[in-house]
Amino acid sequence: MIREGASAKRIARDHGPSECRRVTEYRYVGPDAVRERSKGQPSGARIDSQAALLAWLREQGVTRGSITCTFVVTTAGQLRLADRHSEHVACSGGEPVGSAGELTLRWVGAALELEAISNLSTGFCPEPASWPVVAVALARAELAAPESWTSAYEFRRCTACGERNVIKDGWYACEVCDAPLPERWNFATDSAPARPQ
Repeated sequence: MIREGASAKRIARDHGPSECRRVTEYRYVGPDAVRERSKGQPSGARIDSQAALLAWLREQGVTRGSITCTFVVTTAGQLRLADRHSEHVACSGGEPVGSAGELTLRWVGAALELEAISNLSTGFCPEPASWPVVAVALARAELAAPESWTSAYEFRRCTACGERNVIKDGWYACEVCDAPLPERWNFATDSAPARPQ
C-alpha cells in the first residue's frame, strides 16, 4: 500500500484487477509564472504499453544510446513522458500527480533498460514514498523497475519565506533565508507564505 502524505488529498484508484491502492495527490507548488507559461503546451505522451514507449522514442529520434526524460504518473496511475527540458506541470497537463521526476532510458543492443529514475521535481515536490505508484506505471509500460528510486530527494517548504528546498546532506535549513525547515514533508499545508516569483 502506498504511504499517505500527512495532509495531502487522497484518492483511491484501481491499478489493475483486484488491486486497489491509495494514491497521494501532489498538487503543483512551483512558481505561478511557470504554470502560466505551461498552459497550452501539450501534455506528456501517455505510455501505457511497450509499443507506446517505443513509438514515443522513435518520435524523439532515439533508437540507440540513452535519453533522460521528464515524467509524471497521473493520479489514475498513467505514466506520461516528455522531453527533459519540459516542465512537470506541462507534462501533467496542469493536473495533480501521483508522482513526478526524471528517468533515463538506455538501449543495450535491442533491449531497452531503465538506467536511472528519481523523484526530482521542484514543481510537485513528491515524497520518496510515492515510489509504488511509479513501479506500477513502469510495469504497465513493460519496463523492469528497480526496487526503488536510484536517487531519492526530500523536499520542504520554508515556513518563513515560502521557498521550496531540496534537502541536501541532511541539512534542514532554508537555502534562501537560513530558517530551520520542518522535519516532515509540508507542501499540503495551506497556510504557507506566498512564494517569491
